[in-house]
Amino acid sequence: MKSSRRQFLQKSALGGAVFSVPALSGTAFSLPFRSDGLSAKNDIKLAVSSYSYWHFRTPKVPIEQVIDEASALGLAGVDVLHRQMESEEKTYLNRLKRYAFQKGVALISLSIHQDFVSPDEAERQEAIDHTKHCIDLAHQMGIPSIRLNSGRWGTSGSFDALMANRGIEQPIEGYTDDDAFGWCINSIKECLPNAEEKGVLLALENHWGLTSTPEGLLRIRRAIDSEWLGILMDTGNFL
Repeated sequence: MKSSRRQFLQKSALGGAVFSVPALSGTAFSLPFRSDGLSAKNDIKLAVSSYSYWHFRTPKVPIEQVIDEASALGLAGVDVLHRQMESEEKTYLNRLKRYAFQKGVALISLSIHQDFVSPDEAERQEAIDHTKHCIDLAHQMGIPSIRLNSGRWGTSGSFDALMANRGIEQPIEGYTDDDAFGWCINSIKECLPNAEEKGVLLALENHWGLTSTPEGLLRIRRAIDSEWLGILMDTGNFL
């Protein structure tokens, strides 16, 4: 039976997928086979960000094209940039989910570009609402996580100046980094019930601002006791 299943997977269009299905005995088993029929249990899985094909230049690269490129390269997944999506209509979201499945590519995360560092409560609420909205979008597309930013003061002026200062910024006059960490932690806590309800993990990324250092990243994570908050490390962001 194992041989025939392996042959079936090798010949099918879904040969790179991993399924858990009922065996003839009624127990469950998984089939993690590569296209060559070998076990993929210990393989490192690679994905690509849709941003890597766009970089905010005209024209905007369709997510479908990124899925095509990922499939052609044999990558396991795509990280979807929210700003790169053509629409938020349910028909579009469902189409992306179906297209990725047909191409054998997983949509692994949604990058949402929110910022919780602001003394203005209304601005923080706007970021919270945006995060909750993106949790709903991820859920609709079957995406299990979103890339969550902490936010930053924005006092550097330009991004080049921020890089010249190795990601370090001075707080807005009258406030401290402790204020910013409090805003960020409380904002994330407000989003967690939605994340749990929809089954979408909040993956806190070291994307400049408060999470520019391991200490800042861990300060936020350790302040929040929830299995729905995790950590995502971009190896290019820690200087």
